[in-house]
Amino acid sequence: MKKIVSLMLIMMLVLVGCGKKQQGDLKKLTFVLDYTPNTNHTGIYVAKELGYLAEEGIELDIVQPPADGAPVLVASGKAQLGVDYQDTIAAAYAQDEPLPVTNVAALVQHNTSGIVSLKGNGMDRPKGMEGKKYATWGMDVEQAMIKNVVEKDGGDFSKVKLVPLNYSDIFTGLGNDIDAVWIFYGWDGIAAKVKNVDVDYFAFKDINPVFDYYTPTIIANNEFLKEDPETVKAFLRAIKKGYEYSIENPKEAAEILLKDNPELDKDMVIASQEYLKDEYISDAKKWGYFDSARWNNFYAWLFENGLIEKEIPADFGYSNEYLPD
Repeated sequence: MKKIVSLMLIMMLVLVGCGKKQQGDLKKLTFVLDYTPNTNHTGIYVAKELGYLAEEGIELDIVQPPADGAPVLVASGKAQLGVDYQDTIAAAYAQDEPLPVTNVAALVQHNTSGIVSLKGNGMDRPKGMEGKKYATWGMDVEQAMIKNVVEKDGGDFSKVKLVPLNYSDIFTGLGNDIDAVWIFYGWDGIAAKVKNVDVDYFAFKDINPVFDYYTPTIIANNEFLKEDPETVKAFLRAIKKGYEYSIENPKEAAEILLKDNPELDKDMVIASQEYLKDEYISDAKKWGYFDSARWNNFYAWLFENGLIEKEIPADFGYSNEYLPD
């Protein structure tokens, strides 16, 4: 009997030792967000909390972006992976020496951004922005997109009054100095519902399909992709499971995001998660997938309209090869 007990103790010590060794062998990766944590990122927090990343041998450090954004940190190698957007990274690709990062997964399949205004102000369609004050970020691509949708709707963009966006709370601004502002519906559109603010909204992609670009995305350092592709694939397998869990269990996923980020408004997060569960994969063939035509059409539009200095080659800047089936 003593021999059996001793043998069992030895086996337990071996198993514990193996567990510690496996834990110590986890590959440490740094992942930089594009902004403060929100429901675009839920699947990443879920994958970490529920052990999906650990199962793939990965320990993930999620960090806030520097002032110049996630791409610079990822390109420098100080973070292996991060979050960005197809539109804002375009200028960094339209160079003789493009920024050495690649988009490896789409976090949301369709562009959910558009223009919001208080209900009844006549801006439920782009033409209604004539004579109204639009709060701009001052970006050329942004204003060119506004011009395009206004004119496609038969409006005169020169009559839109551009004013600087000076509000962190857009609803305070809409009630005072501005009439319209660009939002992502999955966050600020849902916030309007939670706050019982009646608004009008139109999405850019519904006016011009070329604006159905990818935002946000996961980007990866090119040298990291070259040197350790298997870790990238393992990372994306875990993240895919995190987003699939978030789709099937939106409330529980929201609670996980809130656990790591208790400063977020609970009602807002739960409502936003319920909306985004249908947007993560949507009509794509699989999670994270990039459609070649949609990717290329947007970059072609940027070049044709003089918004980038150099033409971006077809299919440059993204890859589907690291995505799990």
